[in-house]
Amino acid sequence: MAKVNISLDAELVVEVMVLAGVGSPQDAVEAVVRAYIARGHRTEARIQSQDEPRRAADGLPPLPEG
Repeated sequence: MAKVNISLDAELVVEVMVLAGVGSPQDAVEAVVRAYIARGHRTEARIQSQDEPRRAADGLPPLPEG
């Protein structure tokens, strides 16, 4: 996997470290990003599952997965 280097405000990173309970700035930021992505995937899945009955009732084809 490719790596990206970014600069963040030190106070922001320290707060993330404390909230995540992680001692490494890299690990703390990575944990937050992974949690954010997972939340997005759960939201997409929930919306898609709620939308399927409406799409079927309207005679529309199912949405592609991916």
